[in-house]
Amino acid sequence: MSSSRRDGGVLVHAVGRLRGFFRRRRWLRPAGLVCLALLAACAHADTARAPLRTVPVVDLDRYLGTWFEIASYPQWFQRGCVASTATYSRMEDGRIRVLNACRQGSLDGPPRQAEGVAWVAAGEATGARLLVQFFWPFRGDYWIIELDEEYRYAVVGHPSREYLWILSRTPRMDPALYVDLARRLALHGYDPGRLERTLQP
Repeated sequence: MSSSRRDGGVLVHAVGRLRGFFRRRRWLRPAGLVCLALLAACAHADTARAPLRTVPVVDLDRYLGTWFEIASYPQWFQRGCVASTATYSRMEDGRIRVLNACRQGSLDGPPRQAEGVAWVAAGEATGARLLVQFFWPFRGDYWIIELDEEYRYAVVGHPSREYLWILSRTPRMDPALYVDLARRLALHGYDPGRLERTLQP
């Protein structure tokens, strides 16, 4: 275990211990809240500095098909989008065709589409780190950081942690699963509070 990950674990453990300490001593709660906030911020910052981890392996042929966007970090290129989907299919050269679609403004709004291409990053053996390109020569990292064993949901991130998408094979996700994913994303160094739910039909 790296020292940064070990230190982050120590901080998270300390936050839990202090929370219980101040809960039993109400008269210390104002000072306790300050301490907890500072420790939690340190723990989050330490995790965010660690390299972003991806899932161990992705079967890209199982990953193909349509995914519904459940939530994401808001981005300018998706402004006004609802009912957002991403559909992946194999191309003859082995790369993956990417078709992003949404409705503008409302579920009855005009459709929008963007078509691109994705491929596994050079030297990547797990299939979890891809590159996506919509306009030459610009390309972006597409890292799969959470994936259901049955490929029912996935979470896509970026090593900068400025981009994040929660995807599902269905337009709705079980609320308990969503809460659990948000918890896991915090362990990845993401701020779940920045997520915005995507309106789906």
